[in-house]
Amino acid sequence: MLKKKVAVKIISNDSLPEDSLMLGETYLKQWKIPQGQSITLKFGSYRQQVKVVPVPKFEGMRISHYMAARLGMPGSMTLRLQYRPSSMTLALGPLIGVLISRDYPDAPDKPFGSITLFCKELVDACKVQGAHVYFFTPSQIGSSSCSVQGWVYGSGWRRMTVPVADVINNRLTSRKLENNANVQRLLNEAKLRYQTQVFNEKFLDKSEVFDALRNDSALHRYLPESHLLRNYPMLKAMCQRYATVFLKPIRGSLGKGIIRVNRTENGGYQALYTTPMGTRKQHYPQLTKLFSSLSGKMKTVRYQIQQGLQLIEIQRRPVDFRALVQKNASGAWGLTSIVARIAGSQHFVSNLARGGTLSPVKEAVAKSNLSAAAKKDAAVRLQRAALEIAKGVDKYIPAHFAELGIDLALDTSGRVWLLEVNSKPSKNDNTPLNSNDQKIRPSVRLMLQYARHITGF
Repeated sequence: MLKKKVAVKIISNDSLPEDSLMLGETYLKQWKIPQGQSITLKFGSYRQQVKVVPVPKFEGMRISHYMAARLGMPGSMTLRLQYRPSSMTLALGPLIGVLISRDYPDAPDKPFGSITLFCKELVDACKVQGAHVYFFTPSQIGSSSCSVQGWVYGSGWRRMTVPVADVINNRLTSRKLENNANVQRLLNEAKLRYQTQVFNEKFLDKSEVFDALRNDSALHRYLPESHLLRNYPMLKAMCQRYATVFLKPIRGSLGKGIIRVNRTENGGYQALYTTPMGTRKQHYPQLTKLFSSLSGKMKTVRYQIQQGLQLIEIQRRPVDFRALVQKNASGAWGLTSIVARIAGSQHFVSNLARGGTLSPVKEAVAKSNLSAAAKKDAAVRLQRAALEIAKGVDKYIPAHFAELGIDLALDTSGRVWLLEVNSKPSKNDNTPLNSNDQKIRPSVRLMLQYARHITGF
């Protein structure tokens, strides 16, 4: 299989028949592409029989406006080109589709709201690497299994009919959207009919992750004791075993709905609830009273009950860590970034949405109440844990992931613990975009390199 990055130029329909394209003569000779007979042009799910017209002393490809519209190309661009002699297929790509939750068609400058800058960065990265990307929402999936309505960038954002992509990055932010019948139909048909690679294809429940990672004895050291909260005896047993336990909605995010339960000196229990305004306290004389207050919620919300940890602190504010791990150009997991998150003054969770702040890991560890001996290799141990956990998720959970946000903690003895694994990590959590900075972040470059790896481009 031969491949190269080529400039694809769009010319008038009058210059080319509908079923033809022009290609530099050198490629035809090198790749032994037959002239005068049809071969298959492939771009994502798009297939068309075409004849290739050789162009002397020319290094690129020319296609008609008609064909460009069928391919979902808003203008001339550079793409990677492969010729597969066994199937007589000329493949352009990779074509990447990013499935997002919503768009704002009435805001042409910011059609994707707060993630518009990130989407444009992805477009710019594709230009460098010879790929094409579009963005689409569940509402833009129609009855066709070979095309969708997608947003493309070419002198501004616009919507076009585009083929189903070679790679779909699922960045939906709600389970309801992900479970939409149209979404599931498209993803399943794309995988079966076009061998589309779908990564980060599903949300992870907290209990699912911990149950899966327990299969690996090497990962046990990172796992606080945790169970799906089913009944009062389980709550009682955990509260007897640990002075503090956490109740976390197994499908929660951004620190919503987390409850911290502490034993008090008088034999009662104090529950701390996260709210947008801060922490709400409630005292219960007996554990049965606390469970009664939860039983109504448990009809609609399933909780994971987890061993409480004595996290390191900075000025009495708990600190945890968010690692972004991604698969690279060879398909191996690597650490892209890791940051410390310091809880806000009115909160016991560190999420940015709850007033948390970011800090470099070494700086946060140095300022924390961790012992001097434990501070020395803390950053290395956090990085190692993130990679080992990512490999464990890959091994034990039957789904395709290419990037994971892994939340870790250090306790006051310096031990590393896993808090949570997020299969839809926010790019803004780790390396916020600066609108004046035109650089392409490593996380974006890696996503494209991995897309090229799994598609062979």
